[in-house]
Amino acid sequence: MFNQIFGYLFWIIVFNLQLQETEITKLCSTKTILTVNGSFPGPEIRVRRGDTVYVNVHNQGRSAVSFDWQGVEEPVDGSNELIQPGKNFTYEIELDDEIGTLWWHARSAWAKATVHGAFVILPAADEEYPFPTPTSDQIIIFGEWFRQELTEANETIAAGQADGYTINGHLGETYGCSNDTTYLLEVAYEGLYLLRLINAVANETMVFAIAQHSFTIVGQNATYSQRSFSTSLTLAPGQTLDVLLGANQNVGQYYITAQPSSGRHNTTGVIQYLTSTGV
Repeated sequence: MFNQIFGYLFWIIVFNLQLQETEITKLCSTKTILTVNGSFPGPEIRVRRGDTVYVNVHNQGRSAVSFDWQGVEEPVDGSNELIQPGKNFTYEIELDDEIGTLWWHARSAWAKATVHGAFVILPAADEEYPFPTPTSDQIIIFGEWFRQELTEANETIAAGQADGYTINGHLGETYGCSNDTTYLLEVAYEGLYLLRLINAVANETMVFAIAQHSFTIVGQNATYSQRSFSTSLTLAPGQTLDVLLGANQNVGQYYITAQPSSGRHNTTGVIQYLTSTGV
């Protein structure tokens, strides 16, 4: 949930995030995790270049947590503030030249595994993309899932290998549990999509691909980059990439894959073409 307030020469954006304990079922079992606004991954923060952003965090969980605004150039007020249970704290974030995709997350390893989300910085109102305008953009976050409940007391578990890897919180069909859902990306034939990729996995490089599709890389870590082309993408821990995807194949379904460099697991999703006509 957020509110927007128009300032004299700039936008001031206010977001409210609520830390809370949430029961989630994955890998054939249910456990309690710390979430933001009850979701895994957490909600996106979407602003424009040069905005001033206030993020009010209410901690209704059982543990003290602090947040990191990874990739923001200017120091963030209160970035080391530990928010105690039952308390709230407001971060002030002043954006400068950042453009594209960043992410926010809890600082501690055990909380970071489930407390994270996208931080999208759009061009300013009088700016345009330096590449063809996409039909829409889609956030794709690679995450990890541990069977054991993560707490401050057993934080070392989060530094090890995960029991599964997720695409936007979905484990896919490779783990053999009927309750595990598969990520679905719906596209229109001949549409152009800006995929905002975030590797939130702590200790694994992730390799991402979509069968019979290729990508045009246009940005990384909140800065535009020289365009390059690839049929697969490799993201280091904490890295973000902005890539263009052209929906130019025969109408149907195609597999999406996200695999850690260790090869331990292979998580899948699906891209689904909706129509046979352009948008």
